[in-house]
Amino acid sequence: MSDELPNRWAFARLQEVVAAKKGKKPAVLRDSPADGFVPYLDIHAIEKKAVRQFAEVKSSRLAAKDDLFVVWDGARSGWIGGGITGAIGSTIMALTARQVESSYLRHFIASQFQTLNNNTRGTGIPHVDPEVFWNLEVPLAPLAEQRRIVAKLETLLGKVDASQQRLAKMPVLLKRFRQSVLAAACSGRLTADWREDSSNVQPASEVIAAAKPADDLPSGWAWCALGDYVENLDGKRVPISSKLRETRKGAFPYYGASGVIDSIDGFTHEGEFVLIGEDGANLLSRSTPIAFLAKGRIWVNNHAHVLRCKHSFPNAYVAAYINSIDLAPYVSGTAQPKLNQANMNTIPVPVPPLPEQLEIVRRVEGLFALADQLEVRLAKARGQVEKLTPSLLARAFAGQLVPQDPTNEPAEDLLERIKSNHESKSHKDA
Repeated sequence: MSDELPNRWAFARLQEVVAAKKGKKPAVLRDSPADGFVPYLDIHAIEKKAVRQFAEVKSSRLAAKDDLFVVWDGARSGWIGGGITGAIGSTIMALTARQVESSYLRHFIASQFQTLNNNTRGTGIPHVDPEVFWNLEVPLAPLAEQRRIVAKLETLLGKVDASQQRLAKMPVLLKRFRQSVLAAACSGRLTADWREDSSNVQPASEVIAAAKPADDLPSGWAWCALGDYVENLDGKRVPISSKLRETRKGAFPYYGASGVIDSIDGFTHEGEFVLIGEDGANLLSRSTPIAFLAKGRIWVNNHAHVLRCKHSFPNAYVAAYINSIDLAPYVSGTAQPKLNQANMNTIPVPVPPLPEQLEIVRRVEGLFALADQLEVRLAKARGQVEKLTPSLLARAFAGQLVPQDPTNEPAEDLLERIKSNHESKSHKDA
């Protein structure tokens, strides 16, 4: 027994403690259950516990109740699962534990995934290297301790999984939070308290001739078409030759169909302005903000509208408003959807008085900064939680997760019994 292991533990090669059979593709597969057919255990069925096909029993290799399933071929080579019965898929190796806790082996093999996945064979489709796999050294605890380790591991890993699920929901909640902030900002709810103490301000309708007060807006606000509210700089865009584009490459940020990238094309504007995506696919998918505030020099091609507010109104307010609404009604075309300038100019904008716009921008920026801080903390928390599983597995197979019991049968005795039973069975089969 190795000095590296706890007392009463022993190392065993994986091939000594399992029996194995490789899956195969059955003669007949069907998409629905039927007599003489069982679930076909491909990777999806094992991982998701969701069966998509059913295999003919007589031409299949069938799994036993407690079998483990190792992905033998493909990008996920070395991944292990269990807890399902049926016909073993052609890319799966089924393992049956020999007098060892099946779940103990499953957790151990799971802890070796990176080793197995990084040392595959094959040039086209990778597959598990048998030399690496069958010679994995299993730190074998006494059988009673194996059961205690499994119980402790599954309790702790269940908590880790629950934490991961909660953290996975946070980006959606933060996205909703930002949208709620924008909606409150551009309806006046965010600054309702500010208006109570700031009644003596110039109404927006006195600044923008085309703006009209309305009963559905707070006092001092007015509706205005976007085209009357901003200066559109699209007309200043000019083509640029491929030769000139190459000489200017990399000098400034560039805004194109896919957002801001490090390249050069189109033309440049200097100073603060608003960019609004023109490409309909991006507008409708909302994978990134539609409008954003750009400062300094930036290159823009014909995939974006370039706007600047009139009357010294802050560009940040109109950018917030564009990001708070559904632009789909203003997008035209089917093959190549666009937010054209004519449609964009008709978008109605609720315009607050200038002092309230500045207050709205200040509050939105403060709340978004808070959301940004939460995202940083979330990323750190997710990173820490991701480290928990490998840490727990390492502790489990170093004998540090549960206390040892000196009355337990030593693992060496268990190994001898496994070998003896295996040899006896081999003689009978011969």
